[in-house]
Amino acid sequence: MSHKFQSTVQHRGDVSYVKLGGVIDEDNELGELVEKIPNGTAVIDLGEIERINSCGVRDWVNWLSKLETNGTRSVLVECSPAIVAQINLVNNFTGSGVVKSFYVPYFCPECDEEKVLLVEATDMGPPPHEPPTCRCDECDLVMDFDDMPDSYFAFLSNQKKLAEPDKINGAMRELGRGSDAGEAKNKVRSRASQPNLSSGSKPSVPSLPSIQRTSTQPASGAFQAAAAAASGGHKGPSPSKPPSRPQLGAKASSGSRPPGTMTGQHATGSSPGNSFGFAAQMSSSPVAAPARSNALVFVLIAILVAAIGVLAYLVLTK
Repeated sequence: MSHKFQSTVQHRGDVSYVKLGGVIDEDNELGELVEKIPNGTAVIDLGEIERINSCGVRDWVNWLSKLETNGTRSVLVECSPAIVAQINLVNNFTGSGVVKSFYVPYFCPECDEEKVLLVEATDMGPPPHEPPTCRCDECDLVMDFDDMPDSYFAFLSNQKKLAEPDKINGAMRELGRGSDAGEAKNKVRSRASQPNLSSGSKPSVPSLPSIQRTSTQPASGAFQAAAAAASGGHKGPSPSKPPSRPQLGAKASSGSRPPGTMTGQHATGSSPGNSFGFAAQMSSSPVAAPARSNALVFVLIAILVAAIGVLAYLVLTK
């Protein structure tokens, strides 16, 4: 027998209890169960089915068809979320059978725990179907439904009515499956593959480099050199560390002029805190250089025009 797929069959009268578990794929052994299930009613427990692929779906549908051909009615109980997904995707996944109970998945963001709650199909009522309230076993908070209600409960809209429910419930109790169903209601499994969800924090975004520091740092050396030269060798702050804003704010609050305003202290360099203001003044002094160069160009042009005029006058008077 395959280690991925497990199956057991028990009988009570004309009711057969078939319990399946593991993975239903191309290596399943469903075909071998046909002879073990006589005609009557087959209660198929799917609570421990972890996964089913396309090959498994094909063999499953063929297997149910063979059981129905032999006169066996199928009742699906404790359908796992993997089975519910296939019921909603494949039209004939249940054949002519009926779903009696199924698991509803929940998730607790506080405890990072998953839980599946066993629900009777008849308890869901008419559409629209909403997931029942489920509380976390760890923190006792209301858990979040871990799917989309419209898609997960879609199969209930075409759900058939279960025939002889008392007979099936009695057979399940006598076979000892009633207590198993109760224990399954509290099945909790940890989401170990995503341990960071419990923190609730989003991925951090790297901070951008300081624009102020990169823009002021290259010019700070020139400012400090100019300030030191003007102050007669006074040593100001380190070139790599520009004057702090709190010092400037304190200077302004004492009634002095804003930084960059020329004062007597700036000219003599008597105040260490004024070197920054003098540097700002020095940064604006190159503006006068373009004005002087422009005036010189205009003078040269005027002389050139006057020389051309004199030369033209001498040529014309000859």
